[in-house]
Amino acid sequence: MDRLTALKTIAREAAAGELSFPTHAQLALKIHSALNDPNCAVDQAARLIQAEPLLSARAVAMANSVIYNPSGREVSDVRSAVNRLGFTTLRSLAMALVTRQMAGASTGPAQQTAAAKLWSRTAHIAALARVLAQRVTQQDSETALFAGLVHDIGGFYLISRAASYPALLKIEAPLAVELAEGDGGDSDDADTDVQIERDLGRAVLRQLAVPGTVIEGIGDYWRGMLSLPPVTLGDTLLLADLLAPVPSPLRWSDSELSSAQRAASIDMLVEGDTLQEILRESAADVESLTASLSF
Repeated sequence: MDRLTALKTIAREAAAGELSFPTHAQLALKIHSALNDPNCAVDQAARLIQAEPLLSARAVAMANSVIYNPSGREVSDVRSAVNRLGFTTLRSLAMALVTRQMAGASTGPAQQTAAAKLWSRTAHIAALARVLAQRVTQQDSETALFAGLVHDIGGFYLISRAASYPALLKIEAPLAVELAEGDGGDSDDADTDVQIERDLGRAVLRQLAVPGTVIEGIGDYWRGMLSLPPVTLGDTLLLADLLAPVPSPLRWSDSELSSAQRAASIDMLVEGDTLQEILRESAADVESLTASLSF
C-alpha cells in the first residue's frame, strides 16, 4: 500500500468518527479537562499533575525556565510550579503531553525516530511562537504557545498508525525536484497528500475540543500566506515554522539554510534586522523553554 492510499484509508476512518487515541494519553487528557474546570483549586491541580510523572517533571522544569523564572529563584515541587505557571500554561503543558503521546508506544525504530524529530520541531515552534507573539505579532503569548504545541498533532496521529501503514513514513521529493532529477511524478497526489493530512489534523483538533480560534489560526498557518507586517496567530506560527532549526520528518526538505539565514531573509521583508535582534535577545528564553518541553 502506498502513502496516499494509506492516508485515504485513515481519512475515511476519521470521517466515520473512528479516531483511536493511545490509552496512555488518556490520563493527560483527563488532567487537561480537569484544569478547564473553573472550580479546580491549586491543591487539586497539583495532585492531578503529580499523578503523571512526566507532566510533574515538565511542570517544574517549565516553572524554572527563563521565561517563567526571570528572577532565577528555582522551585522544586509541583504545587509551587502550579502557582508560578498558572492554569492556562498548565493546560498547554498537559496538551503538550497528549500531543507527544499521540504517537503511541512507538516500538519500531522508524516510528521512534520520527516521533522524536517531530516533537523536537514542535517544541522549537511552540517556544518561538510564544516569543514572536510577545515581541512581533502582539498576539496572546500563551495562546501562541498552545497553538505551537498542537499545530501538528495530526502528524503524531499518523506516526501512531505507521505500524499498520509503514508507507506513512516514506517521504518522497516533490514533483519539481523529481523532474529536475529526471524522474516522473504526480503533483495531484502530492496536493492530495497535504490536504488529507490537514483534514485529519483538523479532525483530531476538534475531537480534542481545541478552541475554534486556535484551529482557525492553525488553518491560516496551513494556508501559508504570511502577512506583512505579521499580525495574526497564523502569521506567528508561520514565522516560528520558518525559523525552527529542526526539519519535519513528515515533509521532504532540501533546505540547508540556518535559522539566522532565514531570519535575515525575512528581515528584508519585515523591517531591517528587527527580527534578527529579537531572536538574539530571546535566544536564552527559547532555548530554556524548548528544553523544558523535552518529554
